[in-house]
Amino acid sequence: MLYGLSLLAGIVLLFGGGEALIRGAVAGAKRMGVSPLLTGLVVVGFGTSAPELVVSIDAAIREQPDIAVGNIVGSNIGNVLLILGLCAAICPMTVQPLALQRDGVVVVGASVLFIVLAWSGALGRWEAALLLAALTAYLVWAYRTERQQPMPEGDMHAAEAEEVTAIPTSTVMIVAALVVGLGMLIGGSQLLLYGAIGLAQAMGISEAVIGLTIVAVGTSLPEMAVSVIAALRRHADVAVGNILGSNIFNVLGILGISAVLQPLPIAERVSQFDQWVMLGSAGLLLLFLYTGMRLSRWEGTALLGGYAAYIALSFTIF
Repeated sequence: MLYGLSLLAGIVLLFGGGEALIRGAVAGAKRMGVSPLLTGLVVVGFGTSAPELVVSIDAAIREQPDIAVGNIVGSNIGNVLLILGLCAAICPMTVQPLALQRDGVVVVGASVLFIVLAWSGALGRWEAALLLAALTAYLVWAYRTERQQPMPEGDMHAAEAEEVTAIPTSTVMIVAALVVGLGMLIGGSQLLLYGAIGLAQAMGISEAVIGLTIVAVGTSLPEMAVSVIAALRRHADVAVGNILGSNIFNVLGILGISAVLQPLPIAERVSQFDQWVMLGSAGLLLLFLYTGMRLSRWEGTALLGGYAAYIALSFTIF
């Protein structure tokens, strides 16, 4: 009971902290004159992944690599199958072709890079350096192409910043939102890890399974909030772009930072099953979007069904 309450409280704090941090960061970027394009690409992209970042770093430092890695792999699976599936079920999502030619391919490429680097059974510091270098190259490429060319991605990332509403306006409120948000994220990660690890031990479930499912869904709530709001407003490009950007940051940025701090062994079930589900879900999303440039309701339902099957297999076979 205590572990369950701790887990729930941690998820609530992570969601609230992520929201406060995003709002404070977006407001701060606006006051400093940062363009909406860069704000959407970097600030919102990193901001929605802040819970994954804090939890995975905390788990890595505590030498709990199964949760650190499982949180990222599980989040990327959930982002595509659960969140985009839910968004498409709410509203069929039409996207611009050019919006997929960079970010969609990079998501698949990042998944492949993770599989290649993790082939040895661990992510060491040199593998982490390669992941962070790839993220840096992506950000430079994205910013330059969006500034120099009238690409739909530029409008999409600028619109991501506009999806964040009710942001603070005064300097004091901005600082308060950043400090409170960061504090809630740190406190929430502590509670989430305590509850998740205790629950895993009490139920005889591996930490990898808990990290891939419960922890991953809990840390993905900011992405879900931004994407669902965008879907309800019929801003399909923003919803899809938010998920693609988050998945890129998760693999290249968060795993890179976590592995720099503490080398991360890869659990056997991740290498045998989950990393392939992550790659397969990214490829399936790209296929759905390229064939008709939209996610229909039946495709969204198929994604949700795939996530239900993944969860069932996670708790029964493994």
